[in-house]
Amino acid sequence: MISPKSIEPAAGRTRMEDIARLAGVSVSTVSRALAGSPRVTGDTKERIEAAVRQTGYVVNQVAQGLRLQRSRQLLVLLPTIANPFFAEVVQGIEEAAGAAGYGVLVGSTEGDPAREAVLARQLLTGVVDGLVLLTGRIPTGLDVGALAGQVVAVSETIEGADLPTVSIDNTAAALDAVNHLIALGHRRIAHIAGPPRNVLTAQRIAGWRAAVGGEIAPVFGDFTMTSGEAAMASLLARSPRPTAVFCANDEMAIGAIKAARDAGLRVPEDLAVIGFDDISFAAFTYPPLTTIRQPRRSFGAAAVAALLDGHPPPNLAYTLITRASTARPGL
Repeated sequence: MISPKSIEPAAGRTRMEDIARLAGVSVSTVSRALAGSPRVTGDTKERIEAAVRQTGYVVNQVAQGLRLQRSRQLLVLLPTIANPFFAEVVQGIEEAAGAAGYGVLVGSTEGDPAREAVLARQLLTGVVDGLVLLTGRIPTGLDVGALAGQVVAVSETIEGADLPTVSIDNTAAALDAVNHLIALGHRRIAHIAGPPRNVLTAQRIAGWRAAVGGEIAPVFGDFTMTSGEAAMASLLARSPRPTAVFCANDEMAIGAIKAARDAGLRVPEDLAVIGFDDISFAAFTYPPLTTIRQPRRSFGAAAVAALLDGHPPPNLAYTLITRASTARPGL
C-alpha cells in the first residue's frame, strides 16, 4: 500500500516516472503494466494501479500507440451522419471503444465510392487499427481477406465478403411487423421498400412477401422522409388502396404518414402504418409510430468487441414496439 507521505510527483502533469517512483518499480515495468502485459502480475501490478489511482495519472495514448505500433483509433464509415439510426450506432461504438482506451474517427461518405476509398486507406497506412463499415459495401482497393480481424460490417451483410457482421434477422423482423398488421385484421398491406439492390431492402421485402404473398408490388424509396412521402402518394393512387403500409425504415414511415394526412386520411383509422428501426423520433410522431426496434447501441458495442476481442458477432435481438399508428381497419 502506498503511504500518503510517498514521493510527491514532479510539479505539473504526472509522468510515468512519477508512477514508477511511487510504486518502487522501473519505468519499463510501469509501461508493461499499463499496456496489459502478463509479465506484470501480483503485488507489483497492485502497487502500480494504486499509484495511478493516487495521482490520477492518465495514459498518453499517442505515445503508447507509437511504442506498440498501434494507433488505438477506430474508423467508422457510414453513408450519412444525418440519419439518426447511424448516429446511435456510432454512439455505441464510441462508448465501447472509449472503455477500451480507443478513440473513434467517423467518415460520412454521402454514398461517394471515391470518398469511401480515400477514407478506408487510413487502415492500410496504420492511422487506424480497425474499420467499421455501415456503408453496405467494401471500399475500392481494400482487400478484406488480407485484413482479417480488422474490418467488421454493421447492419448490412456485404455480399461476397467474408466479414463478421453485426445485424438482426431482417427477414424475420419484417415478417413479424406484417404479421402484427394481419393480426389486426388487415389484408391489403403495401410495402414501401428501401433502395433497389440494397441487401436490407431484399431481406425486408422477403419478410413482407412471406406474409402477404406475391400479388402486390412494393414501392421503392431511399430511406428518407421525402421518399416515403412520395411512395405513399403513389400507393394511395392504387385501387383499391391499401389499409396498411409496412415501411422499411422509420424515416420513410414518417413521410408516409404526412402524405396520408395530406390526402385527408386518418392514421390509424383509415390507414395503419408501421416502420422499422425505432429511431428517437418514432415515439414523438403524430400518432406515435409502431415499429421494429433495432438495438443500435448494442450494434456498436458488438462491432468493437469483434474488432478488439475477436468475438464473432451474433444476430442481435429485435423488438416489435406497438404504438398508436396501427389499429384494426376501419377504426
